[in-house]
Amino acid sequence: MALGADTDEHLDRAFMALADPVRRALIARLSRGPATVNELAEPFAITKQAVSKHIAVLEQAGLVSRSRDAQRRPAALVPEALELLTAWIDTYRLTTESRFRRLDDVLAGTSVHTPTGRKEEKK
Repeated sequence: MALGADTDEHLDRAFMALADPVRRALIARLSRGPATVNELAEPFAITKQAVSKHIAVLEQAGLVSRSRDAQRRPAALVPEALELLTAWIDTYRLTTESRFRRLDDVLAGTSVHTPTGRKEEKK
């Protein structure tokens, strides 16, 4: 997958943001729908200010957006950002799976040693 400088920078920011377990938990919660800072802070033993800072990091990484709904400012996932991460990961996953399939094919054509040490042809 050929990536431009902008894409590389986006991936860097996104993976750095996701390196923190609190931010991953926030992403998991937001996958169920938009939420306010108060709602996002409930399960954590950290301040709402700390949760706001985590949301800001996710925003800067392009993974989360904030909107204004009257006095509420709910955060929501940005699906396109997650799709870019998934596409990047899938490129390498598919390459690796292809290599394993080729290895399986090679091994399927070889003989196998039994636990007793006798050699048997693979069927």
